Amino acid sequence: MSEPTIVHRLADFADDARQRGVGVALRDDAARRLLDVLGNSLAAQPSAAAAAVRSVVSEWGGRPMATAIGLPGRYPAASAALLGGTLAHASDFDDTHLPSVLHPSATVVPAALAVAEAVGANGAALLDAIAVGVEIAVRVGMAGYDAKLGNSVFFERGLHATAICGALGGAAAAGMLAGLDAPRIGHALGIAASMGSGLLEANRTGGTVKRVHCGWAAHAAVTAAELARHGLTGPPTVFEGRFGLLQAFCGDLAVPERIVDGLGVEWELPGVFFKPYPCNHFTHAGIDAALRLRARGVTAEDVVKLTLGAPTPVLRTIGEPVEAKRRPESGYNAAFSGPYTVAAALIGGGGLGLFHEDFTDAAARDPRRLALAATVECVPDTRCDEIFPHQFPAVLTAELRDGRTLTERVEVNRGGPGNPLSATELALKFRLNAAGTLSAKRADALAEIIYTTAELENLHTLFEPLHTPRCRSTTSQRRPAVTTRTESAGTT
Repeated sequence: MSEPTIVHRLADFADDARQRGVGVALRDDAARRLLDVLGNSLAAQPSAAAAAVRSVVSEWGGRPMATAIGLPGRYPAASAALLGGTLAHASDFDDTHLPSVLHPSATVVPAALAVAEAVGANGAALLDAIAVGVEIAVRVGMAGYDAKLGNSVFFERGLHATAICGALGGAAAAGMLAGLDAPRIGHALGIAASMGSGLLEANRTGGTVKRVHCGWAAHAAVTAAELARHGLTGPPTVFEGRFGLLQAFCGDLAVPERIVDGLGVEWELPGVFFKPYPCNHFTHAGIDAALRLRARGVTAEDVVKLTLGAPTPVLRTIGEPVEAKRRPESGYNAAFSGPYTVAAALIGGGGLGLFHEDFTDAAARDPRRLALAATVECVPDTRCDEIFPHQFPAVLTAELRDGRTLTERVEVNRGGPGNPLSATELALKFRLNAAGTLSAKRADALAEIIYTTAELENLHTLFEPLHTPRCRSTTSQRRPAVTTRTESAGTT
């Protein structure tokens, strides 16, 4: 008898979790992912990408099966997942796994939510599916991580691993909730491997298509599970094969065995980082360093020059092209700018340090922020290179008008296992994210429901507040979810 292939082992893992559950601790972690995704999704409703997807989903119509956040009625599960995944990723506020550099929940959670509602699953089944889907997504991402390169091969080739791997994790989650057995979950994975895609060029030079990557991956995930249910099949060697996913996307640098090493025993899920700031994760340590300088009394007017040291691979995203990063053309582009985010943090932002109001088009044109950003030079840092991508570190040096030079080095990212967000901070993030669409009372009630998802036999109370929340007007700008400013937030 031949050895089971990787997809067979993943399918058995998912099927076992479907039948036996993943346990209380992992369900609790999955509930936190659910809370984070739904908060991010509510906040992202005004984005132009969400408006485009809402229009498409409305035009498609179809069988009423699942909630499409912010729209009345229900839509086909794949359509609901398309909108949900777009919203989850649109503000770049979604969780991150290192060193794979994936944002797994933004695809897995929307796909799982759509199918769970469509089939009438209970809360425990939903959380089990989320846990397994995230685990599979990041394990596939780790198979494309090259230790010598110190980076994801997907990323080096300009491929959005989040969308590619997320489609697979989402397909497993969707298959579990749809009641597929192990062989058909395997086929769902094999089918989804032909569907995930995404290019990262928009990170460098503009365009809003990246906001839809996780939506399309969630759409693909649900579709793959539905096709598997109706008899479509995928290749048994979809991961390790000569023309399989890893060889196609990563070539000989891929390590397929990482997908199943310790599978079911060693879980990656609890180590996935929550984001405290709604911007590219590579900018976060620089933000933290700027917040520390601010806590030491440094103001924008004190600064002659700022030098932002970062891992060499990161500079392509947050530091190049130089002038485009110093003067981002929009709020969305500002979220991928090292100079802008450092300037915004030093001047002062909202939420947990920076928040949505710091990434509007108007904020990106603020003369004071741009003047400070113009003083920022982004450079490679040897120590940061040694740590990356297990953390996304930074070192910020300020040359001041009084002749002093102050330096802050941040080597452990806020929101991860080494510097976690507290339950209070996660709840605050959700409340602030929901503030523009739900009343404080409804937001707190929804958070309580989410934290007790494992106990829900019927998910109606979870979905009801999402049908037609009070949505802010849709524009091309990223309008603030709240106007609260927390002057001391973010110091560590």
